[in-house]
Amino acid sequence: MKYLDEFRDPQLAGRIFADIERITTKPWAIMEVCGGQTHAIIRNGIDQLLPEQIELIHGPGCPVCVTPLGVIDKALDIASRPDVIFCSFGDMLRVPGTHRDLFQVRSTGGDVRVVYSPLDAVRLAEQHPDKQVVFFAIGFETTAPANAMSVHQAEQRHVTNYSVLVSHVLVPPAIEALVSSPTNRVNGFLAAGHVCSVMGCWQYEPLVERFHVPIVVTGFEPLDVLEGIRRVVIQLEAGEARLENAYPRVVQHEGNVPAQKMLADVFEVCDRQWRGIGEIPRSGWRLSDRYREFDAESRFDVSEIKSPESSICRSGEVLQGLIKPNQCEAFGKECTPRKPLGATMVSSEGACAAYYQYRRLDVPDPSSTFDAATSRGVIDAVRLPSTAPIAVAMPARRG
Repeated sequence: MKYLDEFRDPQLAGRIFADIERITTKPWAIMEVCGGQTHAIIRNGIDQLLPEQIELIHGPGCPVCVTPLGVIDKALDIASRPDVIFCSFGDMLRVPGTHRDLFQVRSTGGDVRVVYSPLDAVRLAEQHPDKQVVFFAIGFETTAPANAMSVHQAEQRHVTNYSVLVSHVLVPPAIEALVSSPTNRVNGFLAAGHVCSVMGCWQYEPLVERFHVPIVVTGFEPLDVLEGIRRVVIQLEAGEARLENAYPRVVQHEGNVPAQKMLADVFEVCDRQWRGIGEIPRSGWRLSDRYREFDAESRFDVSEIKSPESSICRSGEVLQGLIKPNQCEAFGKECTPRKPLGATMVSSEGACAAYYQYRRLDVPDPSSTFDAATSRGVIDAVRLPSTAPIAVAMPARRG
């Protein structure tokens, strides 16, 4: 498949691995911001094949994972009401609230529906004028334009029984919060290509200049991620900090300008709580004054719902890159995909889910050594089906 097989080529991967090995002379910590990149890294064993000096830190770029528990409980409260059709993408249905999830609400009679677009929810509202139709609008800048368009169309078509429960978050303020933290140890970032396809790259330039940290925009296939790592390492080894776009087949510097105009019309920037992290100033969107009547939180009077996080779930530390998922005491024991304590275990982009799915179950031994010469693995030159990860002779486990 064009633009897919080419970016899973084992021979090219081997050459990039060799180049990274050649240029790396110092220890570096690189954070991939997006959960999709995390899954590509763990699925293909990329972190295990890199030189021992390079550590990949999994960042907070899973929108399901950073949605606060209180927002989940608000959604559950609204979805339980008999006059409501509650619409969501499928990845939110198993995210646990304090006592239950949306699947359990549906099993007890709640009208919870999976949709493939927020515009489907607007059509449902038109088809069911006797019901309140609510769409769960979460995510980073990637999903926000479609959600904004649904509100805009609802206003234009006078669909007054439609509303959205908004919990949108923004990537640049999160990066700023991470690099400003006294516990920060990240030397460079892989930025999420799909976010930049909407917002462009220009928002990251002030971060590069202020914090002197390399940021490379990458895609989600194995070679995309490897090329992003290679470019970050080149900058770090040279003592440089630049913004680079390694995903030009999708991302333009200015981004999707019409989408940005729609976002500026429908939303306004606000402070936002991030699950397990806390409040980050000016890191989210809420409906602007013009569209405030479509705000489900106000319409259903759930703004006062507050929910404490689990005392044994360490997903906040995972999202900040302070620990690996298998360093949480509950990982694979009290917390599994069937009985998750936090969203990082159940989300399709969650780091904990990636570690569990691809069997990274052992806690890494800090005293173990890694022989880069023998542990990089041998890249199999046979071209694989497009659904397969890079074929490698797996190295000794590094955790």
